[in-house]
Amino acid sequence: MRHVCITTISAALVIASACREPRSSVALHTVPGGDAERGELVITRVGCGGCHVIPGVSGANGLVGPPLTSFAERYYIAGQLVNEPDNLVRWIMNPQQVEPHTAMPDLGLSEVDARHVAAYLYTLRAEGGLGPPRLFPASWLRSIPGGSH
Repeated sequence: MRHVCITTISAALVIASACREPRSSVALHTVPGGDAERGELVITRVGCGGCHVIPGVSGANGLVGPPLTSFAERYYIAGQLVNEPDNLVRWIMNPQQVEPHTAMPDLGLSEVDARHVAAYLYTLRAEGGLGPPRLFPASWLRSIPGGSH
């Protein structure tokens, strides 16, 4: 019985993984001309943390916009654009053009500064790095006799 249960869970995980978008694009986010360290400075200078929670940025605990935690692993930007470097730079530079009624203001950033900010945002990954999201919490799997440890 235990073998059947583990086999069933394993099969479900394989099927669910096949149904999701490939995550390989997340691991490949590099922003040509972007420097993450400079991006952190730009983020601090323009006050992004007044609206967003941004890991690694001192005082960035705003609650107006979404938290930017694990940004590199998200599929979409503003719920509309595929999360890829060119789209992120576009969003950072001209959020009102992408989504006219967004609360995100036009910060007047140059393309160079937007590339730096994008490079920083792509450093924000879930603890433990990249990998497929778990369909079941690890604690739940450990509670099953013979489950993964």
